[in-house]
Amino acid sequence: MLRSTLPKRGARLQTKVVSSFTTMIQVRFGHVDPAGIAYYPRIYDYIHEVYEELWDRYIGVRYDKLLLEERVGFPLVHSEVDFRAPLRFGDRPIVKVTCTKLGRSSIQLRYVFTRDEVVLVDARMTTVCTDLRAMKSIPLRDEHRNRLATLLETGA
Repeated sequence: MLRSTLPKRGARLQTKVVSSFTTMIQVRFGHVDPAGIAYYPRIYDYIHEVYEELWDRYIGVRYDKLLLEERVGFPLVHSEVDFRAPLRFGDRPIVKVTCTKLGRSSIQLRYVFTRDEVVLVDARMTTVCTDLRAMKSIPLRDEHRNRLATLLETGA
């Protein structure tokens, strides 16, 4: 994804390239309330579905295997969501995921939902790599860190 900022007169154009994981979701009939829009807890479900897809398709590890066999999880410890426009039945928004912070054991991912280039949802979710047997944080594995680092936003 290429982002650019308009320069002040005489200033040089600054651009930053950010790699992202991109997917599409579909808002189905059972996902909407009587007003015809996705009920806000459903947005959290969409985010988690995209998170699992990120692990499978981008990081290269099936999330269910990580949890059930390796007993490593990533519980949510902080969330921020800006609901900018409603998601409606039949919508197929594009979701772009970038990494805004990568700590020893924590990951902050940003999820931006767009429809026709209009931002609908802008969310940041922080998860912590956890040994599910001991329920203690553990360092991210190098191979996971390296893949997530490719999603780091410039200046993050």
